[in-house]
Amino acid sequence: MRRRLYYILILLFSVIITTVWWPVNDSDCNSEAFLASKTTKFQVHATKVMIQPWRGRHHVYGIFMIPDEYKQAEFFVLTVQGAGSYCSKQFGYQKNFNDIFAEPGTYLLRKFIRTRTALRLIFQGLYFEINDNNNWTLTLPELKTSQNKG
Repeated sequence: MRRRLYYILILLFSVIITTVWWPVNDSDCNSEAFLASKTTKFQVHATKVMIQPWRGRHHVYGIFMIPDEYKQAEFFVLTVQGAGSYCSKQFGYQKNFNDIFAEPGTYLLRKFIRTRTALRLIFQGLYFEINDNNNWTLTLPELKTSQNKG
């Protein structure tokens, strides 16, 4: 009986380790190709970062303040130093999150990274790096309309 319990515990531990360390790439577009391209890009750092993976899903994110004209951008790339880059489509414009209010002419975008990715980085000793606003960058393609204004 005791031997069976050991096997079950080893199996559970292996599944947990595999789940935390297994890379997931469910991006909506090719972030490496976009970031490497010579097209003009608009970048912004996070206004605020929330890193609390022990509270469960949706507690590891950055809040970005973006000019209203970029609501028309088809996609963006979220880059978190140490965690990689993730490409996705825009949705969910807000004017406030967690007592942060959008300035006039801007909107807020809250972007998450996976809880297991955050836990892996914390176990690797990178908590302070992922908790730094400057290490979270949102990159959007420069819009033609904004280029013509200048």
